[in-house]
Amino acid sequence: MSDLLSTFAQRIVDWQVSHGRHHLPWQNTTDPYRIWLSEIMLQQTQVSTVLDYYERFLTRFPTVQDLAAAHQDEVMPYWAGLGYYARARNLHRCAQTIQQHHDGQFPTDSRVLVTLPGIGPSTAAAIAAFSVGERAAIMDGNVKRVFCRYFGVYGPTHLRATEKQLWHLAHQALEQAPAKLNMRAYTQGQMDLGAQICTRGQPDCQRCPLQQGCYALAHQAQGELPTPKPRTQQAERSCHMLIWQQGNQILVEQRPDQGIWGGMLSLPQFETEADLAQFLTHHGTSLQQAQKMAELTHVFSHFKLHITPWLVHKPMAFYEPKPDERWLASEQLATAALPAPVSKLLAALAFDFTP
Repeated sequence: MSDLLSTFAQRIVDWQVSHGRHHLPWQNTTDPYRIWLSEIMLQQTQVSTVLDYYERFLTRFPTVQDLAAAHQDEVMPYWAGLGYYARARNLHRCAQTIQQHHDGQFPTDSRVLVTLPGIGPSTAAAIAAFSVGERAAIMDGNVKRVFCRYFGVYGPTHLRATEKQLWHLAHQALEQAPAKLNMRAYTQGQMDLGAQICTRGQPDCQRCPLQQGCYALAHQAQGELPTPKPRTQQAERSCHMLIWQQGNQILVEQRPDQGIWGGMLSLPQFETEADLAQFLTHHGTSLQQAQKMAELTHVFSHFKLHITPWLVHKPMAFYEPKPDERWLASEQLATAALPAPVSKLLAALAFDFTP
């Protein structure tokens, strides 16, 4: 094992310098705010998707002080469509914590960073490594795959025992690495290797700098590692959404901070058709006067949501919106914090909501 660990980090550094990614907008900066933003956006999200969001977010909130000063309602539209909206709420909370408890100065020590909202050990280490070159180990999804294959670690990576073993190896690799290891290249190289070479489906082992000593390559176990999670049937839920249109306005409601689409604007939602019918009857119309639209299925990480939309054109000017409701004009859709499926539904009505 010692032989495997002794050259592990330096081989990744050498490869990253020559063959890794160097063109991404959050690279070649030591600003911990920009590094942090990219790390949070890249969680569970492809680089190609993040690129536009990253630039747009920084244009609106160029510093952590700007983000802290904004209201959450101002922040959410710049996250709409990225999903996993708890990340955006934690992002805002983290900025406010930095403003209040760190005098607006973004910490660069991983031991401090990990105490902030929404920042786990791997993200803290990445921010510290990229901003000040701290010798700290990371362990995100791509990196887990590299370690599992190279060192032959079996067991689903979401299990505590497996994760503990991977973290132990990550710390050992750093302990045995050269004293002057390029931490920025090593940290980026692990991510690049998992994203470009040691991919989930078809790893390009012939171009991998870790060919020599790789357990998975030697045992042809690339398809077995990392150990797949046991297959479980994905839960399914259903709901009905009301598209209540009056002129160029749509009725929307703000979702609670907890739960799916937390803090976002969405369409009024009903668990059953009977609940929707009762609401419409109470406000002077009926389900028979509503237009039932094609069902839309939205897939979350842990369940599928089947949405049945109903369109109502009938004016009900007397309706007094509740505190969490508002009428949204079509020209406001471009800056509204709408979840992706809601945007799709409104797009079907020819509303222009593209940011």
